[in-house]
Amino acid sequence: MKKILIVDDEKMMLKMATRILAKNYKIIGATSGAEAIELFKVERPDMVLSDLLMPEMDGYTLHRELQSVSDEPVPIMFMTADESDEAESRGFEIGAADYIRKPLKPDVLLRRVGNIIDNLDKIIGLKQAATIDPMTGLLNKAAAQRELTKLCSTKHGVLMMIDLDSFKLVNDLYGHAMGDKILIAFADILRHAFRSSDLLGRMGGDEFIAFCTGTPDEAELDHKVAQINVELVEVAKRLMGDDMNIPIGTSVGCVVVPDEGNDFAALNPKADKALYNVKQNGKHGCAFYHEAGQVEQPAVARNISGMQMILGERNKAAGAYVVEFEQFKAIYRLAVRLVDNYQKGIQFLRITIDEPSATDEFVEVLSKSLRRSDCVTTHGGNQFFVLLMESTSDDVEIVKKRVLERWARPLQFESSTVD
Repeated sequence: MKKILIVDDEKMMLKMATRILAKNYKIIGATSGAEAIELFKVERPDMVLSDLLMPEMDGYTLHRELQSVSDEPVPIMFMTADESDEAESRGFEIGAADYIRKPLKPDVLLRRVGNIIDNLDKIIGLKQAATIDPMTGLLNKAAAQRELTKLCSTKHGVLMMIDLDSFKLVNDLYGHAMGDKILIAFADILRHAFRSSDLLGRMGGDEFIAFCTGTPDEAELDHKVAQINVELVEVAKRLMGDDMNIPIGTSVGCVVVPDEGNDFAALNPKADKALYNVKQNGKHGCAFYHEAGQVEQPAVARNISGMQMILGERNKAAGAYVVEFEQFKAIYRLAVRLVDNYQKGIQFLRITIDEPSATDEFVEVLSKSLRRSDCVTTHGGNQFFVLLMESTSDDVEIVKKRVLERWARPLQFESSTVD
């Protein structure tokens, strides 16, 4: 319910205006300009209905005083028994929203107040459309940059560039509608992770930004990012299924304000450098930019358990371990060294499909057809290599049958024993 502050030194007039408007609005009453200013600071009404001629402080002066304590324009309507056009003209000149004469007519007062409130709602709606990202409800890029310019120049805190890891795979494998759901869920996770006094914005795509006010506690921020990553994987599995094996997560680059400056335009590239450092050191972590272009290593690399977090698989889904070709080469070479210690051997498979455009789809099928200890990579668009750990030629046949059943399209299947 909208809130209206009514100001009139005549108590009978104050009661009359209150009685007319109370059915549709929450009413706060004041009998002097001084009292009205104090109530305005506490209640922050949506509009003010004020008598024009009052002792000590008239309506014109009250409007100026209210405007001085408000960050936004104050919608005010004057009421008076003065019949002169001069009083009405002066009221509009100083920014009054409307003007009504006493004695008050209930239908006229309700209609005019309703018009002011309706216009106020339209203005608020236009402002929100200009500042809010429609998908996530966070500040959009332009609004975030504008607010961050103010914050960085006046506040102590941490500017944070936040990026979703492996988000492209969500769109590629599950579609853009699912990608939108992940972005909306991630925005909700960020809202719960940060305080109401912090700023959150979406810069576009899967890029977000935040400003945490106050003296930075790096350990606390490390923990916050780790928790965000845990919650993000939980949400992703809830939306895409428990067998989802995309290594989704978030990487965060931080810069301390004003230690590294107070100009947002100069601070933003520094936070971006810290973010790049996280991306190059395992992702799913947090790093701080420091003086002279130095970037601290991501927090997860500061101790042995942190390094295990980097090296370990974040999203332990069912199915084979899918890696890039260069990683596959290193795993293959290690497998050759280990083969003598296995009771069974290691089988090496090459599978070729006829549809290069179906690579992502086939990777999904192949991964789900194998064990978590097996390893898969793609090469050349339509060619796939597989390492079956501790397996025999009989195991190869089982895998071949399983893949053919799930794929049901032409493919070529070759295998050999690693020795």
